[in-house]
Amino acid sequence: MIVLGIGVGHDGAACLLVDGVVVANAAEERFTRIKHDSGFPAAAIAYCLRQAGITSRDIDVVAVAGQFLPLGMERRFVLAPRHLAALAAARPVESRARQLLSGTRLGDPPLYVPRVELSSRCDFRFVEHHRSHAAAAYHTRGRDDRCLVVTMDGIGDAVSTAVWLGEGNAVEPLARWGREASLGWFYGNVTEALGWQHGDGEGTTMGLAAYGDADRVGNRLECFHPAFANGQLARPHEFGNPSYLDRNGTFHWHFADAEQIRTVAQDCGAENVAAAAQAILERQVLDVVRSWTEARQLKRLACAGGVFLNVKLNQRVWREAGLEEHWVFPDAGDSGLAIGAALDAWHRLAEPAASPRLEHLYLGPAFSDEVVRGILDERRLAYRETADPSRDAAEGLAAGQIVGWFQGRMESGPRALGNRSILMSPMQAANKDLINARVKFRESFRPFCPSLLFERKDDYLLGGREESFMITSFEVAPGKRAAIPAVVHVDGTVRPQTVKRETNPRFHRLIEQFGRLTGEHAVLNTSFNIRGEPMVCHPRDAIRCFFDTGLEMLVIGGFVLEKPGGALTARP
Repeated sequence: MIVLGIGVGHDGAACLLVDGVVVANAAEERFTRIKHDSGFPAAAIAYCLRQAGITSRDIDVVAVAGQFLPLGMERRFVLAPRHLAALAAARPVESRARQLLSGTRLGDPPLYVPRVELSSRCDFRFVEHHRSHAAAAYHTRGRDDRCLVVTMDGIGDAVSTAVWLGEGNAVEPLARWGREASLGWFYGNVTEALGWQHGDGEGTTMGLAAYGDADRVGNRLECFHPAFANGQLARPHEFGNPSYLDRNGTFHWHFADAEQIRTVAQDCGAENVAAAAQAILERQVLDVVRSWTEARQLKRLACAGGVFLNVKLNQRVWREAGLEEHWVFPDAGDSGLAIGAALDAWHRLAEPAASPRLEHLYLGPAFSDEVVRGILDERRLAYRETADPSRDAAEGLAAGQIVGWFQGRMESGPRALGNRSILMSPMQAANKDLINARVKFRESFRPFCPSLLFERKDDYLLGGREESFMITSFEVAPGKRAAIPAVVHVDGTVRPQTVKRETNPRFHRLIEQFGRLTGEHAVLNTSFNIRGEPMVCHPRDAIRCFFDTGLEMLVIGGFVLEKPGGALTARP
């Protein structure tokens, strides 16, 4: 069975599932270069089909993450009459959708815009937004025993927060709340008030929070968020009707609360408001998690939705909720909906045994050395070949260089996991400021993550566990805080990736070689992009970023590019 999962809206994406195995997954933004592209994921669908070596007519099921396909997007398909009927039935309140059956044309796309042609046997399945999040969380953990699932984000299909019970092939709702319970909207409003994009800059708010003191804000944020008690919504919040600005296919939301929160930030300090918002978020989510796990006598928890991209929240849940298992789907935001919709459809139709655990997110495009060589030669760029890219990169890092690392299949999700990464030595505190200023072009307080050898995790982390996806933060072992200061946040925590040899042998070897040269088996790792742009996908993107930033070395496949003059930093 071949299932195409698609997510439309914020962070559109596509996923292809073949007999229950994810063979391809990518967000549309990586191809269009429009961050958070909310349009139809045409390029992502085309990539998924190419990767699987099939045509769109081979698809058995199209699983849409949402209760309906947004009006007009059906024109991006070549559909049979039964498909039109299914689409119209999914949105009966929209009269324009019903016009499809009477032959009224809404306008076909231009001939040069590709359309997805489906066979008449293909079925459409519509998977509600939060059910897609829940399926992604539950079905990627690698087991099918009883598990509490919690999903939280801004809003999706009129739901902001939901609690589910996963068991066997089923994920069933226990409780749902709408916009009045949106902790995601609250945190987004604080983000907007501090000057960053709602739905994009929440990670910046989280990073700033470590510099603040929540007590200096007092209770001045209490009137801006919903409140839970004993796992139930005790105080709903009226957010009003948001407005938005569509900038090149990306939504920029505005809420009236943000204007008032900005006043609080002006009075109390931005870092203190960020700290207060972080404390509120952690307290509220912990109430939901603890109450429901205790009531259901469950020690296993799976989470998804954009709220759970907050690594400090995830750290506190793991530390304080008394869990035996804590699985956060690593592509927790809306770009992960396509996988969730596909998995939900597969499990409902095929009723298989548990899906295998998601071991990695290397699900995007790869480019052969022949392709890379052709691109470099066409641009008349100077480069050298290498038989050991890992060794060359490690030597560059040990010499103090900022290295662009482009290898294998692109990562899905928001984190750089060692295939589309910018790397530097973590051994000098100043390196954080250097990358922020010369490469990422962002605020100096923004932290970076370490990628470290899985077998060395206990050397670096307190209470360390396998953490392949940079989705949970941990306290740093005291003896290592001074050894890798460029990746230790001001609060003494890191957001690590533990790298296994069998999962990413080339990246594992790079870190291993760096350790032999320096004594530290960890590297500073950040996404291969600059602020405001998606992570690089194609070699052209990497080359452009290399020459437009302070990157000093680019290791791309089996080739090395270096700028004249060697390392600008000359730091170990």
